[in-house]
Amino acid sequence: MSRRLVRRVVGQGLAAGAIGAVVMTLGEKVEQRRTGRPDSFVPARVLERLVGADEQTGARSTATNWAMHFGQAALLGVVRSTMAHAGLRGPLASAKFTVLRLTTDQVLENATGVGAPPQTWPRGELVLDVVHKTVYAFTTGLVADALAAKEGPGPGQRHAAAVPGRHADVGPVPRDSAFGR
Repeated sequence: MSRRLVRRVVGQGLAAGAIGAVVMTLGEKVEQRRTGRPDSFVPARVLERLVGADEQTGARSTATNWAMHFGQAALLGVVRSTMAHAGLRGPLASAKFTVLRLTTDQVLENATGVGAPPQTWPRGELVLDVVHKTVYAFTTGLVADALAAKEGPGPGQRHAAAVPGRHADVGPVPRDSAFGR
């Protein structure tokens, strides 16, 4: 993969992840108005513990919360962009990415002691978390897929097109044509 392609993948991923975070956040705010659920400061606590900072309250905590919320979402968007450029696109790829998003949250929250395993959560909270992260993952996927599609099929798609269907005897596409060269 060329440096130019890596820069495109990263830039597109950051943009896709940020857009996914905006859409997820808007959905969360609508849900919070309807349910009365307060804002969560878990992202802020995770970031503070990851960097060894003192735990904050008030406006400083809100700024830290947004930094973690949008920063993590943007960075994970790079993974989804990488998937799209490799040829892993569409709803199935976004479903896989949803699992990655949920897992990343849980690893960070549990490793820092800020969160508890999801199986211990009230069911309503768990459902809301899964729904919001699914919105993020599918929105991020739509954007990443659309941006990657402008550059044509990814290597996996090129391989699949060589001989449609599952075949054990089909080798990889030639290295020099994996990215459409």
